[in-house]
Amino acid sequence: MSNDKQRPEPRPGILGIDPYIPGESGEPGEGPVYKLSANESPLGPSPKAIAAYQENAAEIGYYPDGSATDLRQAIGARYGLNPAYIVCGAGSDELLNLLACAFLGPGDEAIYTTHGFLVYPITIQARGATPVVARETDRKASVDAILDCVTERTKIVFLANPNNPTGTFTPIDEVRRLHAGLPSNVVLVLDAAYAEYVRRNDYEAGIELVSSSDNVVMTRTFSKIYGLANLRLGWVYCPAEIAGILNRIRGPFNLTGPAIAAGIAALADKDHLEKAIAHNDKWLPWLIEKLTGLGLGVTPSVGNFLLVDFPDDGVHDMAHADEELKRHGLILRRVGNYGLPNSLRLTIGTEEANRLLVDVLGNFMKNGGKQ
Repeated sequence: MSNDKQRPEPRPGILGIDPYIPGESGEPGEGPVYKLSANESPLGPSPKAIAAYQENAAEIGYYPDGSATDLRQAIGARYGLNPAYIVCGAGSDELLNLLACAFLGPGDEAIYTTHGFLVYPITIQARGATPVVARETDRKASVDAILDCVTERTKIVFLANPNNPTGTFTPIDEVRRLHAGLPSNVVLVLDAAYAEYVRRNDYEAGIELVSSSDNVVMTRTFSKIYGLANLRLGWVYCPAEIAGILNRIRGPFNLTGPAIAAGIAALADKDHLEKAIAHNDKWLPWLIEKLTGLGLGVTPSVGNFLLVDFPDDGVHDMAHADEELKRHGLILRRVGNYGLPNSLRLTIGTEEANRLLVDVLGNFMKNGGKQ
């Protein structure tokens, strides 16, 4: 027997993956901390969802329903969908990974856009496949650019709609044109994590396209507008054949009972949902107006967040702005790993957080943060 010590080695490509870095949470200081780095709902979850979670605590000694039957039925009732075509997961992240597991392998390619969600290249590379980046136009997905990237090796196209971190969206007519241009063996993944926030007549999350196609899926999440990010709860609506594939490879108990209960209660509390929508409808345009008035670049957004560009002048640049914001307890998201080195992404927060943000940035732009 050889005495040479060898360590287990991952298969080729794994160590070349850049790990996903979540938004900062901030550290306790003398004053309040406003976490605006993770696109969480400023209103938090429905009180009914919290109560349902707590009530389920008595059942934590038992396995949950492995099929999340009641939750799938609640989602189906809410959106008019057949529950048999819904698969639930631990956040839409798990479902994106399951789709990659099902359809990607070495030698395959998957496409996403320049500033697309960073989970896409991670899950593509984790399967030994090759990520292909399609250029964007004005920080918007370009259907023509995506189609130009399609080859015989393409197996998945990931389209975040709306996109994170830019907040831009692809109109439904363009989504249909994209689908019509794809080979029938390519899966079009419509990641609609922020769909509930969109107020555009030319936007659709993708339900109708999934219903009429064999190769389109739509992922959704409870982490954003429903305020259940900590529970990791998401779902995918897909053709029956793809639902069958995902159910073969997902974990048999991939959701917890308390999460299932909270998700059902959150769907039932329409008043809380409307309050969250109304809050975003008020403060999203208010922040756009105020920040552009300060001379900052703001990418038009239809989500619950904004991408803000800072001057590259060594005084009012992103790094100095981030330091000044943190000094006042405001935690935003740096997005250099998205190819946006002089930008910060901010979540629409509470009224207090939003007003403080504008005050701090106003002072910063006026005199570089000097009091």
